[in-house]
Amino acid sequence: MAPGGWFSRSKEKELPDGLWSKCPKCERIVFMRDLERNLKVCPHCGYHHRLTAWERVELLTEPDSFAEWDGDLRSSDPLDFPGYKARLAKYQERTGLSEAALTGEGRIGPYAVAMGITDPFFLTGAMNSAVGERLTRAIERATERRMSLLLVSGTGGGARMDEGILSLMQMPKTSVALARHHDAGFLYIAVLTDPTMAGVFASWASLGDFILAEPGAMIGFTGSRVSKQAQAHVGRRPSNYQTAEYQQDRGMVDRVVPRKELKSTLEKILSWSGS
Repeated sequence: MAPGGWFSRSKEKELPDGLWSKCPKCERIVFMRDLERNLKVCPHCGYHHRLTAWERVELLTEPDSFAEWDGDLRSSDPLDFPGYKARLAKYQERTGLSEAALTGEGRIGPYAVAMGITDPFFLTGAMNSAVGERLTRAIERATERRMSLLLVSGTGGGARMDEGILSLMQMPKTSVALARHHDAGFLYIAVLTDPTMAGVFASWASLGDFILAEPGAMIGFTGSRVSKQAQAHVGRRPSNYQTAEYQQDRGMVDRVVPRKELKSTLEKILSWSGS
């Protein structure tokens, strides 16, 4: 169970008194308690605020059913990258997580599921050797224990360049583990939330038997900001380019599911698989 209870660790920007929040999409002011009761979805425009990994656990699993795996597995700063250890310490203190991925076993309805969740508030959820290893171990445990697997992406940073090639190696490592899980005949559901970009989208986030996404989530390989920096001219883009809805229209996402319906949708899929 997340320390502090339901949605207590939110990092959403608040007005100084902490009672109100300004929606980044419609820019209307929302009473924080109302926003939390609405699962951090703006009641005016439907904007889905980003959630922490622990908030995802509380949203999707039965109370007190989640048991964390590999919480002590951390990066060793293999390249001795300048300032990296200090950055890790800052985000560990800020989020209460030891790394950007939270893995474990939980229950969705009556179904036991192996889970992995990347947290957008911990260095944008970017993968490194520890994150990739946690996810890979979760996948392998799911295969060994003949369990369905749920991975939730909140990663906008792709691979963490502070660890160089060791970060990039996590793309094929997680993909191979998922291929073995698939060959063994077990279910893998991917849930793509805002943001899901770069190497994560190019590896484990796009390999689900079912791929679900939250409304409005940014999903793609190279975002518009990076494209502009690289001076990549791709012509005129539609207004919903690289959103969940855009990817669903083009077959990359099976279904866009509002947050309030996500748990019941997962439970229905698990029932189909006989998990």
